[in-house]
Amino acid sequence: MKLKRSKDRKVANSLTAGGNVRIANSFGLPSGREYSCPGATSICERICYAGKLEKLYPGVRENLTHNWDLLKNADHDTMENLLMEMIEEFKAECDKWNAPKSFRIHWDGDFFNGEYAFAWKHVILNNPDVKFWVYTRVESAAYMLKGMENLSLYFSGDSENFEAAARLKEHGILIASLDETFDRARGALKLIGEKSAICPEQRKQIPLNGACIACGICVEGKVNISFSISKK
Repeated sequence: MKLKRSKDRKVANSLTAGGNVRIANSFGLPSGREYSCPGATSICERICYAGKLEKLYPGVRENLTHNWDLLKNADHDTMENLLMEMIEEFKAECDKWNAPKSFRIHWDGDFFNGEYAFAWKHVILNNPDVKFWVYTRVESAAYMLKGMENLSLYFSGDSENFEAAARLKEHGILIASLDETFDRARGALKLIGEKSAICPEQRKQIPLNGACIACGICVEGKVNISFSISKK
């Protein structure tokens, strides 16, 4: 049994002439505290777009549940082997289509325990030719994964967990802030002495398909980033 990657229009690293996603370059797990999101806040649970897709599309839910079933009770070596096999297949597809090796960890879900986060750390370190990026609400995972050159790491902060964001900021970890508006999201970062960019796709400054690769802010870990629930 193998892990299943996902195709996500926003993070796509290669598109067909018709604008369809060519390579599945993201990975997901079921969302929610009862599954893979121990650091979930009530805010993220309320607005979680990924969780909504799980409910709307049975095939998406089946894909994520398949991954969860393979990983939730696995030991470290099994986790690492499954993840490595998945990334090797991803790299082969990127080589075939001459696409940048940019991979989004957790378009849905999060680091559900320390052993799983540690398995990802080994995979990231052993694939220096891949640029990984991830947002997490798990403080311990952020500490574990910080400082790797080929990982852009963001702690996802909102009004319920910004104390953790302030602590992580002192360790050089970037913050992805979320609030009802861009001004409020950026204002929260200013309270801890940080500036941020605003997601250009949310402001409709760039097309949705391939937006993250075209923008590069999060993929390259350039600066803190702010997101708005209302997109205003």
